[in-house]
Amino acid sequence: MNEFSTNGYGVLIENTTLRIERLLPGPIDRVWAYLTESDLRRKWLAAGDMELSVGAPFEFTWRNDELTDPPGSKPEGFGSEHSLESEITEVDPPHKLSFTWGETGGVTFALEPHGDQVLLTVTHHRVTDRKSLLGVSTGWHAHLDVLAARLAGEEPDPFWDHFLSLRKDYEQRLST
Repeated sequence: MNEFSTNGYGVLIENTTLRIERLLPGPIDRVWAYLTESDLRRKWLAAGDMELSVGAPFEFTWRNDELTDPPGSKPEGFGSEHSLESEITEVDPPHKLSFTWGETGGVTFALEPHGDQVLLTVTHHRVTDRKSLLGVSTGWHAHLDVLAARLAGEEPDPFWDHFLSLRKDYEQRLST
């Protein structure tokens, strides 16, 4: 069994690569569905139909105001919707899914069974500037907290309030 971080915070494994891990309620096929099926993924991250085939393009559409009720206080500069064009680069159901992140970087979801739980490792590659790294770190952490709550059958904390709290934490963590 691999060692993994249980505190929920992302760690830099290289200057431009963030890794964040979560131990989630299983089974693995259920977690895979929340990663790959638009109607489930939109409940914690972003909507968008995805053909699970290398080279297949897809679009993520975030509507963070709809993730929790209430959504909390949205920070300045965030719209009600944001979209990102991506492409599948690797797929191995139900263990691994990799895709491009718009014009820059890439993301890998890796799933590993741990008894009746599943270790989800999210690795976000090639985040080249501090501002983007702060946004990616905070965003993944907040969205994964919503996913964990959904999989546990719980109501997540208001998304934007949690996001803002985490952003303060990551500002400190990334400055050291």
